[in-house]
Amino acid sequence: MTSQIPLITPHKMGPFQLSHRIVLAPLTRSRSYNGVPQPHAILYYSQRTTTGGLLIAEATGVSDTAQGFPDAPGIWTKEQVEAWKPIVDAVHEKGGIFFCQIWHAGRTSSYRPKAVAEPMQSSKFQPNGQASISSTDKPVTPKQLANGEVIEYSPKLETNEISKIVNDFSLAARNAIEAGFDGVEIHGAHGYLIEQFLKDEVNDRTDQYGGSIENRCRFALEIVEAVSKEIGPERVGIRLSPFANYQESGDSNPEELGLYLVNALNKFGIVYCHIIEPRMIQVGERADTPHSLLPPRKAFNNTFIVAGGYDREEGNKAVSTGYTDLVAHGRIFLANPDLPKRFELDAPLNKYDRSTFYTPDPVVGYTDYPFLSNSD
Repeated sequence: MTSQIPLITPHKMGPFQLSHRIVLAPLTRSRSYNGVPQPHAILYYSQRTTTGGLLIAEATGVSDTAQGFPDAPGIWTKEQVEAWKPIVDAVHEKGGIFFCQIWHAGRTSSYRPKAVAEPMQSSKFQPNGQASISSTDKPVTPKQLANGEVIEYSPKLETNEISKIVNDFSLAARNAIEAGFDGVEIHGAHGYLIEQFLKDEVNDRTDQYGGSIENRCRFALEIVEAVSKEIGPERVGIRLSPFANYQESGDSNPEELGLYLVNALNKFGIVYCHIIEPRMIQVGERADTPHSLLPPRKAFNNTFIVAGGYDREEGNKAVSTGYTDLVAHGRIFLANPDLPKRFELDAPLNKYDRSTFYTPDPVVGYTDYPFLSNSD
């Protein structure tokens, strides 16, 4: 019986009644040409929709300064909002619950497609070629791509600019609701702008947004407060990665940081907290660690979601032992659009092809992974 499979049991997440505990994690797919969601995303997301299943859309920029990947979607213009509507409608037609992950890349958004020997030109992702914004003037180490292009970072954000960024998140949340989304997930993880404030390896500010843990968390909590006021806390989640060190964004005391944040989030009553497992210190790599998410799980009042390379057995155990309410899956959900069905039946899984994760192709590596049968 399905009731014996912990992942295939219902869960009430605020006003949303979920039929199972398997969540589509937010996954950058780089197929929203010029920042506008495309019709091929209708099929992609609807393929992965089940009645009462929770999907979290790919990282979606809150403003024209927020982008950090080629062809990542945005939600700050009317055109983008209108383009999201049929995608959201397709998920709702199949009974899914759909949250939009709203995001600002911060210092990781500066990209110059120039050869190494050439002087720095403009930043590809900034509207006027200006420097990207961050908590710090410290750049991320420039990266050279295989084709000789260079990704170079040049951050800058003044204290008086911070309120505008908070407002950008609020407006993006309003736009997401206008597009039909059920809620938003604030991206506070993986070395992007919010985490550039949270982590002491990055944040070297001397104003009210730097120094103590309270000050470093101020920006994130101002965004949570503004977004909650804009659309209601029952429609707001957040993703955090206190233990991770993505994009040179580590912290000297991740346990304290994670626990402080979760307790502070309780004051706003947001519907869920989504945290990356401590073992995922770097993208796609598991590491042995003594750390656990049990302390923040116990501290958080509402729905708790974990992510971090979970398979079926690990997910079932995490739910059955009360370690989490929901489990978010990325790569295996990408490769298995019918993942809940496969987990229910304990069926074999398709293998993902990493080389097609970020290509712009509207089909290959996107909507061409097979289902268990054509009748599903």
